[in-house]
Amino acid sequence: MATPILRAPAEETASTSTLNFLQELLREYHPRNFAIEFWDGTCWKPEPGQFRRFGWKINRGGAVRSVFASLSQLAFAEAFIYGEFDLDGDLEGLFPLLEYLLNKNWSDKQKARLETLLAALPGGGDLRPVRRGPRLAGRVHSRERDRAAVEHHYGLSNDFYSLWLDKEMVYSCAYFNGQTENLDLAQRQKLDYVCRKLRLTAGERLLDIGCGWGGLITHAAQEYGVNAVGITLSAQERLGAEQRSQRAELAGRCQVKLLDYRDLAEPAAYDKIASLEMLRHVGAENLPEYFRRVYQALRPGGAFLLQFIARASAGASGLDDVYVFPDAELLPLHTVCAAAEASGFELHDLENLREHYALTLRHWAQGLEKHAEQSRRLLDEVTYRSWVLHVAGRGHAFRCGELSVYQALLVKADGKNAAPLTRDDWYAKREVVKKEVQEFKPPEVAVWTP
Repeated sequence: MATPILRAPAEETASTSTLNFLQELLREYHPRNFAIEFWDGTCWKPEPGQFRRFGWKINRGGAVRSVFASLSQLAFAEAFIYGEFDLDGDLEGLFPLLEYLLNKNWSDKQKARLETLLAALPGGGDLRPVRRGPRLAGRVHSRERDRAAVEHHYGLSNDFYSLWLDKEMVYSCAYFNGQTENLDLAQRQKLDYVCRKLRLTAGERLLDIGCGWGGLITHAAQEYGVNAVGITLSAQERLGAEQRSQRAELAGRCQVKLLDYRDLAEPAAYDKIASLEMLRHVGAENLPEYFRRVYQALRPGGAFLLQFIARASAGASGLDDVYVFPDAELLPLHTVCAAAEASGFELHDLENLREHYALTLRHWAQGLEKHAEQSRRLLDEVTYRSWVLHVAGRGHAFRCGELSVYQALLVKADGKNAAPLTRDDWYAKREVVKKEVQEFKPPEVAVWTP
């Protein structure tokens, strides 16, 4: 039985031809658990028996022809970003559809049929401005260009990030002991987990490369008695990190510098080093220098905790590279580990936290939806929509295994290093991360409305 179609009283030829094209395009896509609404009120409901996971609204007649004439994930994303399409509901559900359309092997007969139907669609030109993210000058991953790329992403507004991150504004994968834990607790647990893996002790010097808003250095100084230095290329992050350490009355033991990792000049200055998800800004070409600089800055026998996102395939990048994370590179696991070992590091431990990131992103998506109006006021509609789609896409990528996030514990081995034989101390209960006695519902799928 055909899927029910509701039509507006005054049916338009343009919407009929667009519907015919989409029905042919999605003939073999199952389950079709989304609805498509046209600019004239016509609605193609989900397949019978399917829950409506999300809705796709086409706001003008020429949008479908414009996008599908040269179908790409970016073309579809830009149609949403600039308001030619609207989406509502669970936006993660969009990405299996896009993957189907991009990866399907169409027969010659199907191609000919689709081309005929596409040619019959209304035109009207592309209303989207010619924009492919920020215009960054200079060589990719040069000092100047990296600084501009970082400022584009992290310099939006500290107030914007504070709307949907946790209380400590930790902008990396959290660590959950269960589905019902809230984001604030999970991020504190992650910070403490990093400190325990590094086996920090009072009086040690800790360096955080890409310190964000100072969550790790503040936690490490407060709970483990270390002297911490954080470096970042973002003036907004530096300001936030300094304010955080001042509020905690730790300004004497927490220092924040605007510094490129390539400008680390003090040899063997740090007992322990951490870097949480900053590697995407380094790039494959600069990996050897990155690890060389870290290795030189670490004392013999010291430990380096590297948390980084890795892609499973060449196709795991897209919109965020252009609009949200310009010049970002997500490298395969083997590339990162080989570069670390080539620099002299010994890999002591490697842990995949992929499921934790999927849950983290669900919390972030909820936060963006909850604070939609404030976000729009702080940014603009195009930027806000870019972020909504970025977070949803990342959630899908981690959930289905296209992306993973690893914690690698690397040691500057000196022949005398004697690590404990077990990891028991990593999992010991600490007062600082004991779960609060409270009722908390697990995060539901974020429901986005335009």
